[in-house]
Parts: sequence; C-alpha cells; structure tokens
Amino acid sequence: MKPPRLLLAPYPRHVRNTGGALPLARVREIVAPPPESAEMRRIATLTREALGPSVARSAIRFDGASRRPRLTARPSTADAVCLLVLDPKASRSDQGYRLDIAPRGIVLTAPSAAGLFYGIQTLSQLVRLNHRRLPGISIRDEPDFPTRGVMLDISRDKVPTMQTLYHIVDWLASLKINQLQLYTEHTFAYRRHRTVWKDASPMTPAEIRDIDKYCRDRFIELVPNQNCFGHMERWLRHARYRPLAEVDGPWRDPWGRVRETPSTLNPRDPRSFRLVSALLDELLPNFTSRRVNVGCDETFELGQGRSRTAVSRRGRVAVYLDFVRKIHRHVSRLGRRMQMWADIVQSDACHISRIPDDVIALEWGYEADHDFESRCNNLSARGLEYYVCPGTSSWCSFGGRTRNAMANLQRAARAGLEHSATGYLITDWGDGGHRQYWSASVVPITYGAAVAWNERANRGLDAGRAASTFGFDDPSGLLGRLWYELGNVYLLTGVSMKNRTQLYKVIETDLDPLIELHDDAPQPRGAEEAIAVLHELARLSQESCSVRAGNCEAQVALIELQATIKVMLHAAERWLFSCSGDLEAAARRRALHCLGDGMNFIMQTHETLWRIRNRPGGMRDSLARYRRIADEYLEFLKRGGVAGRPAR
Repeated sequence: MKPPRLLLAPYPRHVRNTGGALPLARVREIVAPPPESAEMRRIATLTREALGPSVARSAIRFDGASRRPRLTARPSTADAVCLLVLDPKASRSDQGYRLDIAPRGIVLTAPSAAGLFYGIQTLSQLVRLNHRRLPGISIRDEPDFPTRGVMLDISRDKVPTMQTLYHIVDWLASLKINQLQLYTEHTFAYRRHRTVWKDASPMTPAEIRDIDKYCRDRFIELVPNQNCFGHMERWLRHARYRPLAEVDGPWRDPWGRVRETPSTLNPRDPRSFRLVSALLDELLPNFTSRRVNVGCDETFELGQGRSRTAVSRRGRVAVYLDFVRKIHRHVSRLGRRMQMWADIVQSDACHISRIPDDVIALEWGYEADHDFESRCNNLSARGLEYYVCPGTSSWCSFGGRTRNAMANLQRAARAGLEHSATGYLITDWGDGGHRQYWSASVVPITYGAAVAWNERANRGLDAGRAASTFGFDDPSGLLGRLWYELGNVYLLTGVSMKNRTQLYKVIETDLDPLIELHDDAPQPRGAEEAIAVLHELARLSQESCSVRAGNCEAQVALIELQATIKVMLHAAERWLFSCSGDLEAAARRRALHCLGDGMNFIMQTHETLWRIRNRPGGMRDSLARYRRIADEYLEFLKRGGVAGRPAR
C-alpha cells in the first residue's frame, strides 16, 4: 500500500520513502562544512533550530572529513549525526539539494549555501509534521524558476510595521521565495519631498537597510520598486508637482470613466525625468540588490494632455518608450539592471524590439484566462529576460477569489516554463484602500510559491491545508480551509468581473444607483444570489467558532477571518436591501439602522486590526471609504429611506 503523500509546501521534485525512522533526540551533533564562515554558522544554527527543542543542545562542528552515516533502514540505538555537505555535483541547479534521513542520521547535500538553506526548510516542515520521530526518506529537489518572488503593495494606504515585515520575510523564506519587492509610489521618506509622504508613515532609509540585511540572511533579494511614470497620483495631487502631470484637468480612463486627479508624468517635460532620476539616486543606495523595478505601467492618460501632439505624430508607445529609455540609461549609470512592467509595450508588440536588451520585462495578468502563453512568446521571441507575474486576487474582494487565483497562478507557471521565463513574481495589490487583511493572501501565496518551485509536483497541492499548517500555524487545517472557502464565496453571486467581486462593487456603489437598478425590474435581480451568499457566510462564521487558535498568528488570522466575514455579510445585506423596493417605510428604516450600526462596527474593527500589522499612516484614507457608506445610510434615513427623493 502506497503511503500517503506528505504535506510539504513546496512539495519536492522527487520523494522516496526508504523505511525506518529517526528519533530526533538521538541527533547529538551537527557537522557543517568548513571554513567556519558567518554564513555557514547561520546555516548550522538554522539546522539545529529546524530539528526542534530535542536537538537544541546538540554540538555544532565544522569538519570536511567527517564520514557519512550509513543510511540504511535498519534500526540503530547509536547517537545520530546531521551532516551538511557542500558538493557542486549535488544538483543541476545551484539552489537544489538532496536530503536523506535514516535511523543513523541525516545528510543534507547541496551545491551552495542557498541549496542547504532550502533543504533546511523542507527538513523543518518534516519536523513540524512528525515532531520527535522523522520517517526514513530520500528527497531530490530543485526549482523550476531560478527567481521566485513576491511583491507587496505598501503604497495603497497600508505600510506594514517592521515586525510584520520580519514575520513575512521569515514565512516567505520557508516557502523558498528568494525575491521580495515592496511596491512604492510615495511611501519612502525622500529627504526633499516630505509633502508627499508626511501622512503615510513611510519606510525610512535605515529601515530599508535593516530589512535588506534581514532578507539577505534568508537568501532573499530585496529589490527596490519605485514607480517612475504612471501611478503618480500621490505626487501630482500636490501643487508643487502638478505642473509635471500629463493632464491638467479631467481625463478619461480606458474603461470610459472620467477622472479628476492626474496619475501620469508628462514625459516631454525635462523636469519629470529630473524628479525620477533624483528619486532613484536617493533610493537605490539603501539596497544591496543590483536590480530595480521602475514600474512604468498603466500610463493611462498619456497622449490626452501635454504630450498629445507628440503622440499623434509618433504614436503612444513610441513616446512612452522614449521616457523609459531615459530611465534605463540612468539606472545603468547607477550600476543597476532595470525591471519594468510589460503591459504598455505588449499593447503594440512591434515596439518590443525597442526595449533595451538587458531590461527584465514583467508580464502581469491577474485573471484565470489571462493569455500568458502568447504574451510570453512575444517576449521570448525578442530574446528578453522576463518574469511571469500572476496575482493573489485578494484586492477589491475582501475575502479573495480563490478559484481565479489558483488558476491564474498555475497558468502563469506553465506558460513561463514553456517559454523560458527566468522568474515568477506573485503580486499582492491593495487597490481600494487595502481593505483586505493579510490573511486573505496567505492561501494564494502558499500555492504560488509552490508552483513557482515546481509546477508539476505542486499543481494539486492542498493549498488551504498547507497555508493552515505553515502560514497560520494551525495544524488542524481548519483555518486555512475556511480562508480557502471564503475566497470562493464570490462564485455564488453569479457575477463575473475582472479584478474585483460583486460584493466589493456593491460596497463601492452608491445606494441610489443600486436601488434604481432594481426598481423597474419585474423581479429584483440579485436577491436570490444575495440570500445564497448570506447562507454560505453564516455557515463559515459558525465553523470559524470551532478554530482553536493556539498562537498569536493563528489568533490574528482568525480575527481577520471573522472580520472579513462581517464585511462580506454587510455587502450581501446591502445588496439585498437594494433589491427590496417593496419594503414598507418602517421596515426600510429598520434595515437602514441595522446597516448603519453594522458599518460602524466594521470601522471600529478595521481600525483595531489595522494597528496590529500596520503603521498608522494611510488608515484614515482607508477608513474614509467606509465612513462614506455610514454617512450614506444616515442621509437615506433623513430622506425616509427613499432613494433619490427628499424625506416627506
């Protein structure tokens, strides 16, 4: 009978059960390869920590001549050894490793310290699953993608505390992630630009240097990420920078909406480049990475304002690339290699040939049906190095979109492998005031990290159970399963939309148009679906009461889960209210009072949870989105609960 598959994340490329078992208490010595460098001391210490408290007093010795223990399944009562070996032939990949466990000891072999580190992460998970007695096992493992990264949005209101960042880095390292980017628009404390960041609780240069070292010690490269062209709203809203904007007035986005605040720099104004180059000059010395992501995505209003003449004469992408190439030359002079989002050049693929040869293109798309295949082929045919960049689907959803995220993450991995991508970058955005909580991203990041390491071995990973065990420290699997299932509630609405859910849209849309949508319909649209959502959320809420959160992380994740259920319940109740035009006036007033009380509770909870993981800056802006809804309920009550008409 075949033994059950071990719960490992990422699951290794090759796993073979060899029989026997090793009681951890018998491991009396950890032998590491010389010389006794600071890096190898860290590796040896991490190994001892991974083996748990029963090995806490084991000696660490540096000796290249130690004999390997005989790794047979035959039981042994002798002291066991954990031997770390550096061998350039241990794996085809510099990050690969071999892990062998038998009654006489453990041998971990790798071509590099990074490979040893990744082997230790697998060993640590085995210890967590088996506690004091490890099974006899032989593992051969190496990654599909040499670069496996996560990008966290720290500009859409939420800037994590340093303690939160340390926790995230430790967890990402355990998933064998080796690149981290902190997406920045205005949340770095630039010396001469206090006006932009003064209310944002930004990252300081000293904090960046500190987290950079923390990442390096865990074999993670912290890559600077500063948007340098589009998404500059937080700069251009201020009078000092407004003259650098592409537009000076209302403009129309690709979805037909009229917007008031400019977001894109005028690439024809020399002052725009001077600003960008000065920002990079100040930011980059705080990072040891020789790469930098300069963004340059979604330059929506380019050609609608000050560059209109140039764009009409030469084309939008050509004008765009002129500015991008200026940034590239400056980045190259600073000794860095540039990364940039690929959406604009992919809109007119004939311009891909104008991207400088050493740029790393970032092909992003967040829907299950995103055409990674043809878009990766465009970049591969040009000979560019590039990453595939799927997303967690957590933003603009409250609870996530699990099915979409899993399909998007897996498709990106398959297409990237087929078309020779060198990296896989999981993006976690914070659009709409970053009102989803960190725990909503844990399941998709767990799955994305796994398929980035090895797509074939991990495509069927039980991501909810793995996230529960290794992300929330809940070995029962219940907490991860509940987050997984909460992320699929959006499917019950019967409405499919890109980058958001129906419940999020209901929260964001004013009640007047929501009600008017249903007033003239013979049967209110959405009432049946809203009721189905309410039933499912009630079930999840009841099940969450069974979670036994044993430590701080599990407790916070549980509170975040229950708070998210409350927000989604509110959205469903608001949706149902908008469908209930035939309610009597007294019943409508009672419903509005309940909705108002519910929103006040949501705001209080949101503020409390915000302070647990994040700095105070940005919280007021995020809360303002909920405050608008609370005020709307009060206004409706003044009007007697009637849409669009004054109270009698």
